[in-house]
Amino acid sequence: MSYSVGQVAAFAGVTVRTLHHYDKAGLLSPGDRSRAGYRLYSEADLVRLQQILFFRELGFPLDEIAALFEDPQVNALERLRDRQRQLSEEIARLQRLAEVAERAIEVQKTGVPLTPQERFEVFGEITFDLSYATEAELKWAHSEGQREAMARAAAHTKEDWRRLMGEAAAWRAELLAAFDEGEPGDGERAMDLAEEHRLHVSRWFTSCPPDMHRRIADDFVADPRAFALVIPPSQQRPGLAAYTRKAVHANAARHAGGRTDSKEDR
Repeated sequence: MSYSVGQVAAFAGVTVRTLHHYDKAGLLSPGDRSRAGYRLYSEADLVRLQQILFFRELGFPLDEIAALFEDPQVNALERLRDRQRQLSEEIARLQRLAEVAERAIEVQKTGVPLTPQERFEVFGEITFDLSYATEAELKWAHSEGQREAMARAAAHTKEDWRRLMGEAAAWRAELLAAFDEGEPGDGERAMDLAEEHRLHVSRWFTSCPPDMHRRIADDFVADPRAFALVIPPSQQRPGLAAYTRKAVHANAARHAGGRTDSKEDR
């Protein structure tokens, strides 16, 4: 049987113009003509068109498709493997872009009233991994502390965030110094730094009793995204997350041993 260009275009879901282009490029020339001179496609032509559309869907340019058809020495399997690798890389790139888009969406939910430039100026290297923030929000959706923390974060001004991040930077420098100087994680200096961090959370976000602080520190070890909210990756050292967790747990035990909370916790 023979088919007109219009029929083939309808079968294949392409335009007549596309079929004319394939003909002009020498990829798919109809095997016959009607008495009036119109192109007529055979069953073999339709099979070839299916192959062309398959390779086009995979992203092959027309000249490569022509080479695959015309040169018996061309290794079609190897070309397909190369394209598979390229597609896998592209999928990974698009997945990263999708994650960036998701974070861009989620950042609008944080309530932090800063422009992108202001956010960079204030937070510097400390970046909120919003996939983690979103998971945390889902995990603690029914927690009064989580709701309070989000509400207070939304209410902070730009100056509040500057002060907050300034405090955090000073604390971070002290923690790194203690770690680098070999201070024990359950020693007085490390515990005092853990206590400073606990009070910082209470002051700026939500009341943070020792038990809650322990859970926060557990996340430092369990999830690198959580620790990156406290220490940027460029300043992290091997074992630092575990060291911080040990200090927090030791400080919590110190509280349990009878030390009273500060006024900021009452």
